[in-house]
Amino acid sequence: MSSRSRGAGALVALVALFTAGYLAPYLLPTVVGRLSAGLGLTPAQAGLVGSVLLLGSSSAGFALAARGERVGPRRAARAGLLAMIVGYGSAAATGTVPLVVAGAVLGGLGSGTATAVAAAGIAGRPDPHRASSLGLLSVSATAGALYLTLPHLGSGHAPPLLAIACAAVLVWPVTGRLPGGTRADAGAGRKSSAGSVASVTGPLPYRRAGAVLAGGILCWSLAQNALWGVSGRIGTTQAGLSEVTVGAVFAAALGAGLAGVTAAGALGSRLGRAVPIGAGTVLIAGCVLLSSSAGGLVSFATGEILWNAFYPVVLSYLLGLAASLDPRGRWAVLVGSASSLGVACGPVTGSLLSEGAGYPGMGAVLCALLLLVAAPMTAVARHVSGRPLVPGSIRRRGGAPAAVLAGNASATPSLVPQVGAPEQPVAPVRVPVAAGRRRLTKSTFGLARPSDRG
Repeated sequence: MSSRSRGAGALVALVALFTAGYLAPYLLPTVVGRLSAGLGLTPAQAGLVGSVLLLGSSSAGFALAARGERVGPRRAARAGLLAMIVGYGSAAATGTVPLVVAGAVLGGLGSGTATAVAAAGIAGRPDPHRASSLGLLSVSATAGALYLTLPHLGSGHAPPLLAIACAAVLVWPVTGRLPGGTRADAGAGRKSSAGSVASVTGPLPYRRAGAVLAGGILCWSLAQNALWGVSGRIGTTQAGLSEVTVGAVFAAALGAGLAGVTAAGALGSRLGRAVPIGAGTVLIAGCVLLSSSAGGLVSFATGEILWNAFYPVVLSYLLGLAASLDPRGRWAVLVGSASSLGVACGPVTGSLLSEGAGYPGMGAVLCALLLLVAAPMTAVARHVSGRPLVPGSIRRRGGAPAAVLAGNASATPSLVPQVGAPEQPVAPVRVPVAAGRRRLTKSTFGLARPSDRG
């Protein structure tokens, strides 16, 4: 099998794993709503169960970020998928609340593990933004299809949880395309398309920028999922819609997300990352206000569709930005786990805010939070984008981190080093000096010409 075929197979496996890991957050509104209706929980209690599920996901991501170098991608991916199958399957099979919570936590741990493996693998791709966009396209399409299907599969909390477990079962066969050894062993001799080593050793780069990005995306994800976790209840209670209509609106919204991610993938880095992240977050804040104050089908559908069109676009640039900070994928996993932590806190935050201030008041608070975090995340994107570097400037401007900077700038690929490429060692060369000549001068050397080769 050629290296190109192996690379395509690994990309398929990473996208599938990304889809399975992200499916639980995407199905959060129907999971929380079904837990409340099927188990007799209050909205705050159902939101807390959803938060616990996603907290397990973020915990797994943080743990794998610290120990991922000692665990092979294939082994970690299969362990995560197995936890998803057992956890979500057992939670769907019982109506006892403590057992449902325990199964949800186990399934969340599996989702976080699958997402972390996918994020680390995507960070090592030649174009992490394109790979993350493909993952978001896949999970948006899958979730949209499920939102159209689940209302026809009966009531209760079991159908959405079983759907996530089945997704893990379907993804299992493609994990055979992932590397089987540890990440260090897999990266030791692996070459990128430009022929440079894809794995770089050394301390975690961009510590300050990465920490700011992780904190910003935590608050950003919290605001998004505080609304997403109660969107179903806004549609059914405040807007007066049926569950089937709300599911159709969510499917249309995720379809708009597909279009948005497709446009982001086609746009690529032409606008950089700062403009899509900053301007997109401001637009999302306006959509949050519109959706949270919806009083009918038109306003609810407009807010949800526009919001879901912009959300995955900004998320794809944030994930690409995190991947560019470290080609080994450590910042991608840490930032992704911080996002999962914000997702985990979202449902209970949205439930508490909506109960205390109503849905419009909750929307105003979330809008203000999004506007506050837009500035630091945009600043990080501007800080790490830098200017294109040309060969010979890497040593002067900072070695391997500068190579990462150059590889992510919008310069001609042939003029910049490969992303993550280690600095080439400079070997001393002995130059024979003619007898009687004490030092070398510029006149000692001449220009090389084709006739001089020999």
